[in-house]
Formats: sequence, C-alpha cells, structure tokens
Amino acid sequence: MNVECILKATTTVGEGPHWDDVTNTLLYVDIYGNSIHRYNPETGVDDKFELDGPVGFVVPAKKGGLIAGVGRCLVHVDWDTEKVTKLHEVEQGLDTRFNDGKSDPKGRIIAGTMGPMEPDVINMPRIGNLYSLDLDGSLRTLVKGVGISNGLAWTEDTKTMYYIDSTPRQIYSFDYDVVTGELSNQKVIVDTTGRPLEEIGVPDGMTIDTEGKLWVACFFAGKVVRYDPQTGCEMQIVNIPSAFITSCCFGGTNFDDLYVTCSIYDAPKEELQKYPLSGSVFRVTGLGFKGLKANVYEGELKL
Repeated sequence: MNVECILKATTTVGEGPHWDDVTNTLLYVDIYGNSIHRYNPETGVDDKFELDGPVGFVVPAKKGGLIAGVGRCLVHVDWDTEKVTKLHEVEQGLDTRFNDGKSDPKGRIIAGTMGPMEPDVINMPRIGNLYSLDLDGSLRTLVKGVGISNGLAWTEDTKTMYYIDSTPRQIYSFDYDVVTGELSNQKVIVDTTGRPLEEIGVPDGMTIDTEGKLWVACFFAGKVVRYDPQTGCEMQIVNIPSAFITSCCFGGTNFDDLYVTCSIYDAPKEELQKYPLSGSVFRVTGLGFKGLKANVYEGELKL
C-alpha cells in the first residue's frame, strides 16, 4: 500500500470526491473556497470553477453539466459556458447549507444539509435534512433533524443505503426501494460515541467497495477505516498525513485507487506543523480492493 500526495494544499475544505469515468478525471469541491475542481491524473492539471457560495458536493448529470449543492441551493453548472442555474432552494431563513451528496443507483441526487457547527460538531443543532432530487426534477425530504449530513453509499444490489450523520457520530443503514427512492428500517450499524476523537474521530465521507465493505473518512483522526457493515467491526485502517480527513472515493482505470480529501480550515497551528499536507488530495494505491462505478444524475433538467 502506498499513500501519496497528488495535489498539495489546494483546498480549504476539500470534500465530495467523485471519479468521472467518462473523462477519467477526479471531481471534488473546496467548500469554503466556493469552488469545484476537476483533476486529470494523466496531465496533472487541476481546473477550478468558482461559484458564489460554499460548495458541498458535485455530481455529473447524464444530460450534460454538473449538479452541485451551493449554500442552501441545488444548482446546475455548465462548465464550458459558465452558466449556473438554480434548481431548488431549501430551508429559507435557516443558517444551513448543503453538505455531502451523491447519486443513487436509479440516478436521483441524494443530498443533505447541516447547520452551524456551534458550539462544536457534537453539540450543534440538528436542523439539517436529507433530500432527494428525483428524476422529474422535483425535490422531497427523506430524513429530518440531521446534524451534519454526510457520507452516502449503496449496496451493489441496490437494496441498502448507508448514511452518516456526523453529529451523533453514527453510521446508519436503511432498506432502500430503488424504484420509489423510499427509505425504511433505519438501523445504527457503527456507533463511535464514547471513543476518543483522536482515536476514531468523527465519521465523515464514505464509499463502498465491490465486497460491500465501507470506507469511512475519520475527521480528527487522520485515517480512513474499512468497516464491515454487518458487524460494525473495523477491518483495515489507512493512515493519512492530515488529521482532518473529509471523504474518499475509488477511481482510476480499474477503480482500485482510493482518492482522499481533507481540510485545513480552522486547523490549530500545532496541527499544521504536525501535518503540513493538510488541505491536500491524496491517492492510495496497492490496497487490493476495488470500488464501484459512481452513479450520475439521470433526471430532467429544466434550465
């Protein structure tokens, strides 16, 4: 196994990595840099598209362009023409914003919001929600009362959705009806409450491999942990030279490279001295595991 820094200190809060197998590029966002990045591993070029607010996630749309969460809005981005179209705005009047989001196996966008991290991540108000941008372009609420809406993943048979709320430090499973997009039978499959933050951190972004095991970025702990969702047990740990790990995804030609994003935002001076590569993007090779092809938004675009 090898961990390499491929983009040094390019983000304030790197998040939402998505491997675009059509262009063989890595999409990711810089939340407080208000930008979407597109990294080409072949050329080493890291392009950037700036928006007018914090960007929580980005997902390609099959009919062209990108879907992104910007502030409290879901927007469509046409990179080539630089046109940005607002699709929906949520939670007007609340101090919330979109955070993590992905496309489900049917092609919907599932994305959630979070409130202000005050007084801290664990005790912040749970005023966020999880939404579904359906194939007809409509928006509905799936889960209410979320602290920090974070990692999402689906099993290969589409029957189970995994979901992270970072505030209670828990990972959940839901029975998933891929036809209707309805959730049921919520269960806690991993609970990190009671464990020291420096040991296991706060569960953040997440991906899944072809064996159905979860890879979870552990914020504050400098690691990505592979979990067995059936037992909740840790199976493998990948240490990353940054304490503030935010998310991960599989990519590359064979989907066997693990791309990892992290944050430098509000990092104490001593942490930056210890982890000078904070805010970078990393690639882990030689893991011996593969991920699944990322889904894209398959729905209508009323632009």
